[in-house]
Amino acid sequence: MSNASTPAISANSYTGYGQAIAPPDYDHELAEIGPGTPCGEFFRRYWHPVALTSEIGELPKPVRILGEDLVLFRTSQKADGQIGLVHRNCPHRRASLVFGKCEERGIRCCYHGWLFAPDGEILETPGEDDDAGPALDVRARTRLGAYPVVEFRGLVFAYLGPPDAMPEFPYFDAYDVPDIIMRPYRVDYDCNWLQVLDAIMDPIHTSFLHSQNAGAQFSEGMAEIGELEIFERGLQFLGSNTRRVDDHVWVRVNELILPNFTQAGAAFQADGTRSHFFGRSSFTRWVVPVDDEHSISLAWANFGERGDPEKYNNQEGCELIEQGEIVDRTWEERQRRPADAEAVEGMGPISAHKGENLMPTDRGVSLYRRRIRRLVRDLAEGKPLPQPQQISGEAVRTYGQDSVLKMPLKNEIDDGKFLKDVGNAVMNMQFEAEHLPLEERDAQIIAALAAMEERGTP
Repeated sequence: MSNASTPAISANSYTGYGQAIAPPDYDHELAEIGPGTPCGEFFRRYWHPVALTSEIGELPKPVRILGEDLVLFRTSQKADGQIGLVHRNCPHRRASLVFGKCEERGIRCCYHGWLFAPDGEILETPGEDDDAGPALDVRARTRLGAYPVVEFRGLVFAYLGPPDAMPEFPYFDAYDVPDIIMRPYRVDYDCNWLQVLDAIMDPIHTSFLHSQNAGAQFSEGMAEIGELEIFERGLQFLGSNTRRVDDHVWVRVNELILPNFTQAGAAFQADGTRSHFFGRSSFTRWVVPVDDEHSISLAWANFGERGDPEKYNNQEGCELIEQGEIVDRTWEERQRRPADAEAVEGMGPISAHKGENLMPTDRGVSLYRRRIRRLVRDLAEGKPLPQPQQISGEAVRTYGQDSVLKMPLKNEIDDGKFLKDVGNAVMNMQFEAEHLPLEERDAQIIAALAAMEERGTP
């Protein structure tokens, strides 16, 4: 006789055992970025930020980028000293240059005093006669591994690829938005670069993670799912989400330029309740692989009328803009109000990509991953890689932005179709103006948006 208080359980409906025996694997081709790996070689054909300028002081700074242990240093204590990015171990007896001494001409090893220039040249070998054969020989055939660097507005960029393939340092139009204050910041992630980058091409996550899950982390209007569109334009991927917020239509655009440059709309400036024409990105950001299980976001947060409110121009504000919550929170706070870090780090050090079930709303993620895979394989076949900087001296046009137009709901039309038409019209007016000089381009787009609002139709 069965016990009426014991619930009946059908074991056949549970799949935990089978999934534990054979857990899904990760995407080795895209996730692994160490030296010599296919995706690591792909990343090494582009410039990446590797540190904040403010992180480089009187002492050498250890850094790990693309699976390689390196040292950043400045040749003197003065702000105009030259920055070097070199291999961590001295080529003499392999002592760590983390313990080296920064001098006027370079970095000196603590163990035997060898001195190295920022480009890796051996300048001195103390203890050996300068004109002796061994000293002359080692200087002729040996250099400390070193990489080119560019210090730009508080960020230090490096190129870690083959010297003969070094591209032009890219210049983006986001650097020249009038009346914008750019504040450098850094946020570290304990997971693979791919799961951090995925979020930028996943506009719908904002409606849940940052809105419906535990209340609005940015604004109430972001809870609306809206009409999603993805635009692929060479290395550039744009994900637009067009929402209705009462009488307003809000077009928000997330942007990825391969391999890892990202922008979006403002975090706090626009909320969908007032007109706002061609507001620019809250951040200008790179997601940089540290190694297979760690990554960093190095960026500028952008403040001003076309960026975010200046009251957020502090470290805590940058963290809120980056991920929706501050970094230093208790475990309970992270569980109750998870933000981007909890979502992406919660997948594990490397997400089991083979266990994903991608849906139509994941189209942006699918497209950009596919494009990177093609580029990785093109490189392996010896084909040249495209660069963001297509025209030398011309700023790369970018589209991470918010535009909010007062366009009240009309009962006689399908509002979903109307929102989609508005979103496409906003994107097309930007594409049509991209050939213009920057000031003329922005003025034309803003005028076109105002005219669209006035007539009430796309």
